[in-house]
Amino acid sequence: MNLSIDDLQALTESLSVQWFQKPFVHKAVYNSRLQTTGGRYMLSDHSIQVNPRVENLYGMKELVGVLKHELCHYHLHIEGRGYKHGDRDFKNLLLETNSPRYCRPLKSRETSSRKIRIYICTNCGLQYERKRRVDTKRFRCGKCYGILKEIQ
Repeated sequence: MNLSIDDLQALTESLSVQWFQKPFVHKAVYNSRLQTTGGRYMLSDHSIQVNPRVENLYGMKELVGVLKHELCHYHLHIEGRGYKHGDRDFKNLLLETNSPRYCRPLKSRETSSRKIRIYICTNCGLQYERKRRVDTKRFRCGKCYGILKEIQ
C-alpha cells in the first residue's frame, strides 16, 4: 500500500515545486523506526524521513501533509531562516503553504492495559492503587506502618 521509494521521492519533489516554487534536491525515504512522529527533517544531510504508518493509517492526504510540513523545515533551513517549530518564519510558511502543524496520532493514547491492583492497610484501612505489584512482605503502609494486604 505504501508508495515505492522512487514514488515518494517524486512526490516530495513535485510538492516542493508546487507549493514552495523551489526544488527538493536531497533524499526522501521511509523510516519504519519512527514511532510517534509522522516524519522528520534531518539537519545533517537534509533528507526527509517519513513514517510508513502515516499512509497506512490515514492515506495519501495525510502523507502529503507530513511531506509539506517537513519541506517547510527543509526550505527554511537551507535559506538560513527560522526552521524550528516555535519560529515565526516556520509558522508563517506553514500558513502560506496550508501545511499541518502536527501529524495525527500514530499510537493510541489508551491507558495502560495493566490491571489496577488495590492494597489496603490492615491497621488504618488506607487504600493504595498500583499498576505494579507491591511486595507486601517488604513494604508497609506509609501512614501508620501497618501491614498491607491485596484485595480483589
